[in-house]
Amino acid sequence: MSGNQRLLVKNAKQLVLICSNGEKFLNKDGMKSLSVIENGSVVIGRDGLIKSVGPAETISAQYPESSFDRVIDATDMCVLPGLVDAHTHPVWAGDRVHEFSMKLAGASYMDVHRAGGGIHFTVEHTRAAAASELLDALTCRLWRMLRAGTTLVECKSGYGLELQTEVKMLEVIEAARRSLPVNISSTYCGAHAVPKGRTEEEATADILQVQLPRLKELMSAGSLQVDNIDVFCERGVFGLSSAHRILQAGRDMGLNINFHGDELHPMNSAQMGAELGALAISHLEEVTDEGIVAMATAKTAAILLPTTAYILRLPQPRARDMLDAGVIVALGSDFNPNAFCCSMPIVMHLACVNMRMTMSEALAAATINAAYALGRQRTHGSLEVDKHGDLLILNCCR
Repeated sequence: MSGNQRLLVKNAKQLVLICSNGEKFLNKDGMKSLSVIENGSVVIGRDGLIKSVGPAETISAQYPESSFDRVIDATDMCVLPGLVDAHTHPVWAGDRVHEFSMKLAGASYMDVHRAGGGIHFTVEHTRAAAASELLDALTCRLWRMLRAGTTLVECKSGYGLELQTEVKMLEVIEAARRSLPVNISSTYCGAHAVPKGRTEEEATADILQVQLPRLKELMSAGSLQVDNIDVFCERGVFGLSSAHRILQAGRDMGLNINFHGDELHPMNSAQMGAELGALAISHLEEVTDEGIVAMATAKTAAILLPTTAYILRLPQPRARDMLDAGVIVALGSDFNPNAFCCSMPIVMHLACVNMRMTMSEALAAATINAAYALGRQRTHGSLEVDKHGDLLILNCCR
């Protein structure tokens, strides 16, 4: 092969491709036996993309080591694709440590919310924070995620609830996207809560008539790249009708629908999302059987968040029922002031212990299926030619 390449990772005891035939996602059967090459090597080109993957002997015959800028000997090591965190809220100021004692005393999520805590507490501090302060905090959090193996992360706004702060948050996410060595999928989540002093209808009107039109202008001008739209569809927040209108408006702008649904109450969010052609729905602790069937039929991914169920003492998401029904199951950390977890390995561990997923299911859910939930399955989530060369090299002997 001619031309110098950037990186050769050779002789890995296991090269875990996840999938190898261009699959967009893996369902239950596909998750049982992930694609693995014993004693494999992978080649990364100067453009950062994977150029070749295969048995070490085959790669060695095709590429002389002298053609690489760097060679890593991964003998006795395991190589995986970078992990994908499909749901985070990483841009905020202040903290909510004081709320932990309330929850330990029995306060529910909505009890804290109604008492002025939760999202509203964070909104107050985020509105007051300078963009530079938010960027510094986001940078620190993203680096922590990267050190834990996450190379693609979904980042939401949603602690502004009005135009100025929502745009400020999205601009901070954009600055991180342009400056940090981590891939970002940006989500507008202006419908994260109803602002204090407003009704649900007033908040919905502001999003539809003020926030989304301005967002569209900024996107058209190239100032912002926003990928997804999110709504917290929940009793006492945004009901089905409001959520439907907001999500439809976002889809009309070209945004992927990727929203919070059926978390605290069975709202039939899953059915609504499936009807809208949602790419993904998160939480789903209270999803109905009908909702599961609808998501499986529509190929709407379920982003399950075991950290949230753990910290809020909620029923565990019905991962096994979803997998058995053919739903595309993905995982996310739900990193936020309420669930401070930067580690997808911990998320995978909780998914296995508390949601009874197998290890291979959890790994697929944190790679190719999480990439699918963000519309990035063509570039991330597996070790295949022409995908991003984001690798984890695990020294399993230490």
